[in-house]
Amino acid sequence: MDVEEAVKRLSVEEKIRLLVGAGFSTKVPGAAGETRAVDRLGIPSIVLSDGPAGVRIHPLRFGDRNTYYATAFPNEVVLSSTWSIEIVERVGRAIGEEAREYGIDVMLSPGLNMYRVPLCGRNFEYFSEDPLLAGELAAAYVRGVQSAGVGATLKHFVGNEQETNRRTVDVVVSERALREIYLRAFEIAIERSRPWAVMGAYNKLYGKYCTQSEWLLTKVLREELRFDGLIMTDWFAGDNPVEQIRAGVDLIMPGDEHIVQLLLDAYRRGVLSAEVVNTRVRRVL
Repeated sequence: MDVEEAVKRLSVEEKIRLLVGAGFSTKVPGAAGETRAVDRLGIPSIVLSDGPAGVRIHPLRFGDRNTYYATAFPNEVVLSSTWSIEIVERVGRAIGEEAREYGIDVMLSPGLNMYRVPLCGRNFEYFSEDPLLAGELAAAYVRGVQSAGVGATLKHFVGNEQETNRRTVDVVVSERALREIYLRAFEIAIERSRPWAVMGAYNKLYGKYCTQSEWLLTKVLREELRFDGLIMTDWFAGDNPVEQIRAGVDLIMPGDEHIVQLLLDAYRRGVLSAEVVNTRVRRVL
């Protein structure tokens, strides 16, 4: 069954459920989340796991004497110090192979934000203060992961360069700086590697949550950067799920039943159109 056939056969409620995550993963303990299956059509749930320094899952499981340790690879700040596209691509491949063995379908990495604030708690997960170096190495990481049949996710789009108030801070930056520094790394990585997914950031940009900005997600990411993969939210990002779907988000994570009901209600009231829902469902499928 191809995507178009699935879209025709899915009910409205099943479509909405595909746009909302099923919460933290139960299939692979310790994985960050999973999507919802549609059993009657053979559509499986997809498991997503954090990196960026390798697969992040629980090594021990209740009632299971086996251990499920994952390799702790050098973080991006170390990888970028090699200036080696080859090495980074090989590390990505190794991470992808390990993810596949543990039942992970999509890695939530690499991180691609700039070193703007020295105290940013996640700088070690990003490649560089230079968009060219960061973009080229992120593309190598993505190519490596995806060569193993596992998806990679560029994050956090965009302007997520500080830890303090990162869920609510409003990033105000000149459009020239935004495009030449903060967006440029993503642009390079998208051009060079075609990642399966991009994750919208927690912060606001020009007064609007990144995950609720149609200008950012549709005009810039989709139309200008020509990204053709899936757009997901960061975990619990934003404050309006209906706005997120309308703006361009395909998958709200980690998701819960309350969000499903909000979207269903918006659809029934005509706030969410069938065209928008079907477009998002195609991305997920």
